[in-house]
Amino acid sequence: MRKIPNKRAQSVKAKQRANITFRMNILFFSIFILFTMLILRLGYLQIVKGEDYTRAIERTEEVPVNTSVPRGRIFDSEGRILVDNKPQKAITYTKMQTTTSEEMFEIAEKLSLLIEKDINAITKSDLQDFWLRKYKEEANDLITDKERNEVEKEEDLTKKEKNAAINRLIRSKITEEQLNSFTPEELEVIAIYREMASGYALSPQIIKGGDVANKALKPGEISEEVTVEEFARVSERLGELKGVNTTTDWRRVKNSTLAILGTTTLPKEGIPKNRLDYFLSRDYSRNDRVGKSYIEQQYEEVLQGQKTVVKNITDGKGRVVDIQTVYEGEPGKDLVLTIDSELQTEMERILEKKLLEIKNNNAGTKYLDRAFLVMLDPYTGEVLSLVGKQIVKDSETGKQSVRDYAFASFTTAYEVGSTIKPGTMLTGYREGIVSIGDVLIDEPILIKGSQKKSSVFNRNSRVAVSDLEALERSSNVYMFKIAYGAANSTYRPNQSISFGVEAFRKMRTGYAQLGLGVPTGIDLPGEVFGVTGGFEAGKLLDLSIGQYDTYTPLQLAQFVATIANGGKRIQPHVVKEIREPSADGVQLGKLVKEMTPNILNTVDNTRAEIERVRQGMQRVYSGNRGTARSAFANAPYTGGGKTGTAQSFFWDAEKQQNIRTVNLTHVGFAPYDNPEIAYAVVVPHASTEASYKTNVTTPLTRDLVDKYFNIKQKNNALKENESTATPLIKAPYTNDSIDEEQAE
Repeated sequence: MRKIPNKRAQSVKAKQRANITFRMNILFFSIFILFTMLILRLGYLQIVKGEDYTRAIERTEEVPVNTSVPRGRIFDSEGRILVDNKPQKAITYTKMQTTTSEEMFEIAEKLSLLIEKDINAITKSDLQDFWLRKYKEEANDLITDKERNEVEKEEDLTKKEKNAAINRLIRSKITEEQLNSFTPEELEVIAIYREMASGYALSPQIIKGGDVANKALKPGEISEEVTVEEFARVSERLGELKGVNTTTDWRRVKNSTLAILGTTTLPKEGIPKNRLDYFLSRDYSRNDRVGKSYIEQQYEEVLQGQKTVVKNITDGKGRVVDIQTVYEGEPGKDLVLTIDSELQTEMERILEKKLLEIKNNNAGTKYLDRAFLVMLDPYTGEVLSLVGKQIVKDSETGKQSVRDYAFASFTTAYEVGSTIKPGTMLTGYREGIVSIGDVLIDEPILIKGSQKKSSVFNRNSRVAVSDLEALERSSNVYMFKIAYGAANSTYRPNQSISFGVEAFRKMRTGYAQLGLGVPTGIDLPGEVFGVTGGFEAGKLLDLSIGQYDTYTPLQLAQFVATIANGGKRIQPHVVKEIREPSADGVQLGKLVKEMTPNILNTVDNTRAEIERVRQGMQRVYSGNRGTARSAFANAPYTGGGKTGTAQSFFWDAEKQQNIRTVNLTHVGFAPYDNPEIAYAVVVPHASTEASYKTNVTTPLTRDLVDKYFNIKQKNNALKENESTATPLIKAPYTNDSIDEEQAE
């Protein structure tokens, strides 16, 4: 009998086969999809992102490198070199981001066989570093396991902080005997290594040479100048001295003692800490030279050359395998100043001679130690001469010497006395207190509860004076009555006064329009604005004659220049032009920028009022009763001016008290019709009040102005004979030579 198959079992097996087939299809399809996605992804990475990942693998990086490019030079207005660059040989080391201390020590050991290095700069920390490297096993035994565990138990410390704490503990255990055990050869290696380690990645660090002056060596001292033999030895073996290079560095050399030229940092100093963020944000390196005072600081971005930009080619491990130059560096741009070296030198000579003469030949000059001259072109704001001299005493020898103090002409302020009176007169006109031609009575001013105030030429009587005579004879009382008017008051004998704040505001606004008590805008850092007094009623009269607020000599020069040119306050500047570096060393480079006059404001007076004040100042020089007539009446040029004396105080540290002194001042302009120069002379604390006799600034000013016109006449004759108008580079006017290290 035939067996009938079990249909139920066959159905189950068929379903199983079908299920397996379905699953296999899904599996193969999934594999197909995954491979397709993988192929597409690989294609995307290779075709679309291939270059990006190639760059990431190569890890190329363009960085500005601190190559030594010459800083821009500084010339005077005639093309004479004031600040130059002196080339010198240098041996440098540049470490990479991946450079280890072991690699640097190996290079230092090789270099020590090729050069001599002064070891005096080595610190205790340097010695400890070398000892720890040389005696690694001994170093670990300097502290016990207990001491190490105590540090490790500090839960508040990170691993890095714990390692630092252990390192400090080990260093504290190193004895002086151990640190003094190194041989002279090892000390030389340490000295070289410390220079290498002090640099920053990708920034060449000077190992020897660079910022060294030609100074006399002490017995046993090694010169930091690179010798010809050292330079040659290192150059021959650069292939085995990774990161070492022989190059030319530059040292800043000044051909003038003029302090406002400023100074630069040395490579060993680098960027000042207080300006680090500022410079780093502008792609400077930490060991870059930068200007740190006056012109060098103010025009840093012009003088600083453009660094070389290189591309560092690195392998997958971050190691630099090649360096390619992307952009060659360029020297900094040159500056041409407004100052003529000859005029400046002669003005300095005259002022210094007179300062010493007054100091040594007059009574009451114990506190006299400085004098200033500022001379401007009243129409352009060019600073023609900026002179400051200060007497200093050597603390050891007691001998006196005179140093350049030009920067104090805009960083120190003084009471200026009657030289402010033209400003008071203009304020009187502007506020409607007096009008052109007004006559007032000069008489002793008697204020209840106060001492009598009067003019020097009229202590007791009543004299009618016009506005012109008030300037010519320097009437204090005329100015006092203008001050009364500013307070909407009228003088009445033996009455008390009550002047409000508004009167002070009117007076100070008038002075500010002319440049007193406000920034002059000079292109030099550090300018001060003087000290503004308060609003004490009785001081309003003192303010009107320049014996309350203080002003800088530069402000005083801008003040008289504003009057001289007809009422436009022009910003003073010491830089005349910016030029490209010279292409041939004979002619100045191509003109990049010429500084043009910048009018800060125009005074709120009519031309007639300003001219009236100018006439009064002319009478100071040539009027029958002019206070400067004795010095200027016979001058071969016309001009106008104003003399001034001011009561002041000098703090005597020994006596612990203020001593009453007298400041002497003089302002003026010449020629009268078309002024070429406006000038201010200030001699603070020229005498104690009890010893004051005469205003020595007036004959001094005559000597200075005469010298200006003499030099101008001579130079005009020379220029007529010049065959070319092309600006030429000329030799320095003086034999002064001060390099940056000596300047420190």
